[in-house]
Amino acid sequence: MGGSNNVLDSLTKGLVLNPLPEHPAYDTSVPHAPGRPINLSENEKRLAIKNSLRYFPASLHQHLAPEFLEELNRYGHIYMYRFRPVNYEMKAYPIDQYPAKCKHAAAIMLMIMNNLDKEVAQFPHELITYGGNGSVFQNWAQYHLVMKYLSEMTDNQTLSMYSGHPMGLFPSKPSSPRVIVTNGMVIPNYSSRADYERMYALGVSQYGQMTAGSYCYIGPQGIVHGTTITLLNAGRKYMASDDLRGKLFVTSGLGGMSGAQAKAAVICGAVGIVAEVNIDAVNKRHAQGWVLEVYSDLDKLIERIKSAKQEKKPMSIAYHGNVVDLWEKLVASDVDVELGSDQTSLHNPYNGGYYPAEITFEEANTMMVKDPVKFKSLVESSLVRHADAINKLSKRGMKFWDYGNSFLLEASRAKADIFKPNSKEFRYPSYVQDIMGDIFSLGFGPFRWVCTSGNPADLQKTDDIAREIIEKLRAEDIPTNVHQQFNDNHLWITQAGEHKLVVGSQARILYSDALGRVELAVAFNKAVASGQLTAPVVISRDHHDVSGTDSPWRETSNVVDGSEFCADMAVQNFVGDAHRGATWISLHNGGGTGWGEAINGGFGMVLDGSQDSEERARMMLAWDVNNGIARRSWSYNDNAETTIQRAMKIEPLLKVTLPNHTSDETLKSIGL
Repeated sequence: MGGSNNVLDSLTKGLVLNPLPEHPAYDTSVPHAPGRPINLSENEKRLAIKNSLRYFPASLHQHLAPEFLEELNRYGHIYMYRFRPVNYEMKAYPIDQYPAKCKHAAAIMLMIMNNLDKEVAQFPHELITYGGNGSVFQNWAQYHLVMKYLSEMTDNQTLSMYSGHPMGLFPSKPSSPRVIVTNGMVIPNYSSRADYERMYALGVSQYGQMTAGSYCYIGPQGIVHGTTITLLNAGRKYMASDDLRGKLFVTSGLGGMSGAQAKAAVICGAVGIVAEVNIDAVNKRHAQGWVLEVYSDLDKLIERIKSAKQEKKPMSIAYHGNVVDLWEKLVASDVDVELGSDQTSLHNPYNGGYYPAEITFEEANTMMVKDPVKFKSLVESSLVRHADAINKLSKRGMKFWDYGNSFLLEASRAKADIFKPNSKEFRYPSYVQDIMGDIFSLGFGPFRWVCTSGNPADLQKTDDIAREIIEKLRAEDIPTNVHQQFNDNHLWITQAGEHKLVVGSQARILYSDALGRVELAVAFNKAVASGQLTAPVVISRDHHDVSGTDSPWRETSNVVDGSEFCADMAVQNFVGDAHRGATWISLHNGGGTGWGEAINGGFGMVLDGSQDSEERARMMLAWDVNNGIARRSWSYNDNAETTIQRAMKIEPLLKVTLPNHTSDETLKSIGL
């Protein structure tokens, strides 16, 4: 494999040290991660410098040591800015331009560069893709080494990745994964937020989020479909209607993941108001067309909300300001708010994930580093105000849900009035508990693909293939609730092109069950083989899925047998995907609910048109979904029991342990 591209040929060289590259200027044209508080002892600082210098020969240590110490003191982490590549644009290039010996390695190189594209990544120069701290690598030395290893990789090698660090290429087999990724895999007793900050500063661990550290992020499109489904089903559940015209949805966050909310509101026909404190994020989403209008004056915004509700036309509006101020203004107004949520990065509340209302964005970025104790206090008082305003609007009829971003958890830790009276149960449901959990238990989740040709015509062809497959599947004899999901997905894929969802690589997301995912993968693979698609297709998924993640505050919040804090499913998913044919696999501590709050597993698979690819896809995708269905069935989920029974009828080799249900009368008979 491997084409010739003078620019990308430099990827084969790894860390170029002779001559040492000039330090590029601090680029103000892209957003940068806020500084991190320094909580290292002097000995730990020494260790952090030693850990960074081990990537370089001793002859350069005297030169680089003061530079890395300055980065550590200024930013709280050593990113090695000097080695940020400036001789080529960071983006997904067509696969045949990558200097690699095998297609699978070239596809992974493409996916990595897409995750660091400035149009895709939240803080590209800090190697952070989304969520404030979702890292692809810890530093730029790791990036260069990984790209060199991938350029050299053969089908008889596997690259081992330890929290962004390439441990090396190891002999394996063509049937083995080409890359095995782990992020944040720490001893359970050392998984606190403080432990993370220390280990990240030392350069020994990182927070891979869900798809950042798995090289599978596809921009905010990746969550638009899930957000659309959530809004549609919220209307059905709370208002007995999927007609959201003239209905107001209020939320916050226009970052990597949360940026999807505005687009989803328009797709659903609603009026969506999204608060965002970072003007760079506001401008980025406005320029991309994800938000249609921008306001910073609350009085003018309230008037615009009223007119938009009356017009009953789909509308997305960004409020540049703090969401707490917006909520309190809505309380003081006579505006009816039908639906509400929050998507600030509250898994990371004290380092840029949440900004208190009492101070400006700029003041907050300074205070979180210079005076973290005071900043923490302001965050907590802001969360109290935040919850109080939501409570008042809820009493007026608004339906609010936690969007799996740890809002309820962090509000409770801030002593906000967030519990039901005389109870330790939250006032508001997680959206998984109330809306998405039943959909996951039907097997539907965020299947994704990337056309590695970079050709929009290939993406359109995959959209057409997907639409035809959905039409075929929904015509079969299937349960009514499954049919509803196919209808929603048919609407989505039919309109996907016109909504201009692509940011970065030519990618798509489509919620599908096990049958649908297998059919899609097989059809794509055949299209590659026949030449209908001009290059391989990479398939993956968000870990926000039926099987990929154990997270008691989100993905498994509707698991009711007491196992919501167990992580067997995610680990089984990771291992099972590996020996069933995934091209690369990943296992992370964290995700959207925070370090120590979840374990999630994921995969990437290259469909290259071969018979081997088809066999791998059939085997792995069925397992990837049914592993989660089986676990949910065992934890008393009715939808999952029905779904896994259907799966066993289709595949005679699948035999799953089903629960026997205990009646309330039996428990009463023994005094319980």
